Amino acid sequence: MQASHWTSARTGPRRGFTLLELLTVMVIVGVVTAFVAPRIDLTSFRVDGATRSIGTSLLAAQRLAVTRQHDVVVTFDTAAGVVRILDDGNDNGIADPGEHVTGIPVGDAVVFGRGGAPARSASTSAITFTQVRNGLPALTFHRDGSASEDGVVYLTSRREVLAQDHPEDTHAISVTRSTGRAAWFHWVPPTWQRGF
Repeated sequence: MQASHWTSARTGPRRGFTLLELLTVMVIVGVVTAFVAPRIDLTSFRVDGATRSIGTSLLAAQRLAVTRQHDVVVTFDTAAGVVRILDDGNDNGIADPGEHVTGIPVGDAVVFGRGGAPARSASTSAITFTQVRNGLPALTFHRDGSASEDGVVYLTSRREVLAQDHPEDTHAISVTRSTGRAAWFHWVPPTWQRGF
């Protein structure tokens, strides 16, 4: 007589998770989030992000001027919180029909300014470029990659401007005239440090 073999569907490798395991993981994630979330400083991340965005946009504008072999004009609208980049095909410094203008907002929690941080240059303005286009501070990148002048753009948080109790929110983007290169700086009291 042959022995009968009983097999079970559960003898193979187990796949997936049980509902109890998923609920346990969700509870653990919720508890960790409850402890960590209040310590995350979103405003600081927003200032960092705005600095990276504006800095890389300046680098891209400089490269565009070299690639296209004409001026690229960058204006800083501090009231609206926007940086505008004009692909100035005819080098006249104004936006003519057909010339592309890109706007980069700094964000809601971010403003142009230094707050309580000291200036990196002789000028104490939020934007140290002296060139003006349409009533706004401006910087021009030329076809050889150079910039119209040396200068600094300061970004900080609204909370630092109002209360001056978060000096570490302040960042600076410095542009060198001869090379047109941009460098990032972060105010870590008592000094400016390169990068973030």
